[in-house]
Amino acid sequence: MIENYEDFNKEEIAVLDDYVTDVKSNVFGLKNLPEVVKGALFSKYSRSSLGLRALLLKDFIGDNDQPLDVKRGEDFYDRILDGYGDDSIGELGGAHLAIEGISMIAAKAIEDARIGGSPLEKSTRYVSFDKKKNGEYLFYREPVIMASEFRDDYIGVCNNLFETYGELINKLTVVTEKKYPKTNETSQSVYNTAIRAKVFDCLRGLLPSSALTNVGLFGNGRFFETLIKKLTSTNLSELQDIGRKGLNQLNKIIPSFIRKGDESHKHYKSYKNFINKTNDYISKASKQIPPTPSSSNENGVRLIDYDKDSLVKVVAAILFSSTNHSLIDLQEYVRKLPPHEVEKILNSIGNLREGRRDKSPRGLEHAVFTFEIVSDFGAYRDLQRHRMLTQERQLLNCDLGYYVPEEILGTEMEKQYRNAIEVAKKAYDRISKKFPEEGQYIVPMAYNIRWYFCVNLRSLQWLCELRSSPHGHITYRKIAQSMAHQVFEVTPEFKTFFKFVNFDGCDLGRLNHEIQSENKKKRQNA
Repeated sequence: MIENYEDFNKEEIAVLDDYVTDVKSNVFGLKNLPEVVKGALFSKYSRSSLGLRALLLKDFIGDNDQPLDVKRGEDFYDRILDGYGDDSIGELGGAHLAIEGISMIAAKAIEDARIGGSPLEKSTRYVSFDKKKNGEYLFYREPVIMASEFRDDYIGVCNNLFETYGELINKLTVVTEKKYPKTNETSQSVYNTAIRAKVFDCLRGLLPSSALTNVGLFGNGRFFETLIKKLTSTNLSELQDIGRKGLNQLNKIIPSFIRKGDESHKHYKSYKNFINKTNDYISKASKQIPPTPSSSNENGVRLIDYDKDSLVKVVAAILFSSTNHSLIDLQEYVRKLPPHEVEKILNSIGNLREGRRDKSPRGLEHAVFTFEIVSDFGAYRDLQRHRMLTQERQLLNCDLGYYVPEEILGTEMEKQYRNAIEVAKKAYDRISKKFPEEGQYIVPMAYNIRWYFCVNLRSLQWLCELRSSPHGHITYRKIAQSMAHQVFEVTPEFKTFFKFVNFDGCDLGRLNHEIQSENKKKRQNA
């Protein structure tokens, strides 16, 4: 390690102390600098013989200890990012954005922007959604529907869903506590948390997709620019509104990074023109498809495509970095290996993992699987957040059935639950004939939708092991387990990479997790 990488005098050190975490080490961080200055610094860094601290002094502070020259950073971004189209430097600055009081539909649109952003959404597991403000339940009043003949239907159905949700919370809590009585070893707070999580998990299907949630979002400038363009180019007025408000607020933080997201910008106009033409073409092409019954309306997971040569490709890729052979030569070598030798290599790698956070080699990314899934919107909300895959969903609808939690089957609660869900379908059927996109807002989260995942083995390993954990929701646990089983059926040799998938049924899995968390806190405070 090189210490004292650059020499600075006392005056320079005094200035730098305000902006860097260390003035001597060759490894240091930046502090107290606007995003635009940090971004410009790093971009210039790659074209300069100077170190970052020297560059900061030379280009943004000067020789006379002048105030930080933010304008120079802004001018740099205007020239490089906007003028030359060097989009990658848009990733050198970021911002935190809070987006509150938006629908579940909007939250999913935001989280669908996968690269460069990190979202965190309000949980339906820990927060009750039956609260009111000014006497009204908190759901998005979609303006197109509110201005139509369906206004009363929309409000009435959403209110009924929330009322049923609120009524069943207390009823199901009593039933759940009887089924899972508290033990002496479990604290009351941990027990209450586990019970409430169980109840909220069961009843979230009653929430309409218009239910209001909050999303906290951190992203780089390139991410936000792309997100804003996507939101403001959609047909839904809520998404357009969020996009414009987001641009307005980010202009106060990272204006130079998101300038091309402005609807008056030439790049935005070109983007929107492309999106409109693409959507128009796809819509026209889709209408040519004959209305034949679907082969996959049943709830569940189907592996619909995978690479038959994936075993060879994965093993060759694993060996690649430790040899001087070409990848294609290694693939030929693996093809000639006896099956037990191939399995030995895979098992040796798989068995080295001691926990699910131990990442397997990148070679696993050479195996790709495509799954089509029909499940409730609640499960989609959780699984959609996995960003290292290709995914797409269809419009929310009420045509593929709905989820009823086992905990209320055969009880008096089942009738209340079904009535609220089925009344919503009748309203949706009327609204969607005229407003297919806006009609999504009235669809309860219990209704099934169809989507697909195209995912590599390494990402699938992480997804299945994480989402099958005992404290997860039962619907996405079953999806994760099914994905793993179907991979085993077509490539049993890959089973070694799924050693931490939990295939057990867990009635109150959250309780053990809460107990572990409480014990960990006690150890930390001891």
